Amino acid sequence: MKFTVSSSALLSLLATTGKVISNKNTLPILDYFLLELQGSDLKVTTSDLETTLVGSIKVDAVDSEGTIAAPAKLMLDSLKEFPEMPLSIEVNDKNWEIKISWKSGSLSIPGASAVSYPAVPQLSSEKKELDMDVDTLVAGINKTIFATADDELRPVMNGIFISLTPGALTFVGTDAHKLVKYESEMKNEVSASFILPKKPANLLKSVLLKEDDAIEVAFDSKNAQFKLKSHTLVCRLIEGNYPNYNAVIPDNNPNKVLVDRIELLNGIKRVAVCSNPTTNLIRMDISNNKIALTAQDIDFSVSANETISCSYEGQEISIGFKSTFLVEILSNMETPTVMVELADSTRAGVFKPVYDEKQTNSSLMLLMPMMINA
Repeated sequence: MKFTVSSSALLSLLATTGKVISNKNTLPILDYFLLELQGSDLKVTTSDLETTLVGSIKVDAVDSEGTIAAPAKLMLDSLKEFPEMPLSIEVNDKNWEIKISWKSGSLSIPGASAVSYPAVPQLSSEKKELDMDVDTLVAGINKTIFATADDELRPVMNGIFISLTPGALTFVGTDAHKLVKYESEMKNEVSASFILPKKPANLLKSVLLKEDDAIEVAFDSKNAQFKLKSHTLVCRLIEGNYPNYNAVIPDNNPNKVLVDRIELLNGIKRVAVCSNPTTNLIRMDISNNKIALTAQDIDFSVSANETISCSYEGQEISIGFKSTFLVEILSNMETPTVMVELADSTRAGVFKPVYDEKQTNSSLMLLMPMMINA
């Protein structure tokens, strides 16, 4: 195996695919990149047994084809030190030594046989296939991933629930305290759903930023495959039944607050400094087009309050929320104004972005209240 390649192109490919490699691999071979050269295509595969990412680039001056497992850390550490220049890479088929040469020097690192590298999982013949818009997929992941849980007892909540119905694509993330639902209009004949784990969702997010074409998505009951221009991601899905999220979204919340998002967010951050570090409780008293924010920690005799103007329709209400969750929810909206819909102090508050024009997508965020001492 011998070829020439641009140092920065190879580093970029290895850095992207290398994000799959886990710090706690059960198989030593998983600490390696699988390099396969066929014609002028160099294919790089990484896996942690749950998630596999395959990327490819074109290389020059191919003398011979071949396959090798290259140590990930050594390859990345070596390539980081090069400016943009052509590198000649040669592999000794007998002792698996990898020799990297450039115009003023060379280095050699030990590779390994690729025989024991796990194969890329194949989807069953009953798989479902569709094309997905890049922007919709990125937006869906971005808006919901922060609300997913880290719960070993309920693994279904550790991923993003993706539901396909004719005409709509829905993304949901929840940890039982907060819930985010993002829905986008989409022409689609498939009716199905799956739960995408957090790690491949984050990987997709970073790889998709370089894409502009539609993504080919295929999935069966166990795995999902995302085909991009120069990468393919295959991951094991979370198995199980996702909770009925529509059942917890209140239908009619009579009390409606229109408020400047940044003003409310900054007010919460200022007042939250004095909240109890265990509960992070912040109290909101809403009436007469004003939101009074208060927080206190009796143990340390600290308290804070701030009043913010809003537009309010409804009964006078007092409700408590965890300030860290409020900050997360408001930070993950992009509109200047938000609508907060409330029923009473014991039922979930619904947060919706307010747009000037009609949108082809909709999002809502739901937050469970906390008990407040009257």
